[in-house]
Amino acid sequence: MASSDIYSIGGITPVSNMSELLLNRTKGKEAGGISSFEALLNSAMGMIKETEDYSNAAEEAEMAYMLGLNDSVSDLLIAQTKANVTLQYTVAVRNAVIEAYKELMQMQF
Repeated sequence: MASSDIYSIGGITPVSNMSELLLNRTKGKEAGGISSFEALLNSAMGMIKETEDYSNAAEEAEMAYMLGLNDSVSDLLIAQTKANVTLQYTVAVRNAVIEAYKELMQMQF
């Protein structure tokens, strides 16, 4: 599976694009008047919501399978895999943000 396939799961923005977003700002504002930090924060909140949506969908698929409403094991597996991949991606981004924060806190001015 190519990395572009992973990003197409639900419109996940690659971390490299987020850094480009920060670098392409003009006087702290984007064309729409939103600051780069605000856009980055909105993107992160969207990623968290998307992860939650996929987890809820996986739980619903599990319940439907257990109740006999859905006999397709592949649909269950796909829902669980989507939830797992988005959770892993969200955790990886969170870890990168925490590492960046720690690095900033260690800088001396």
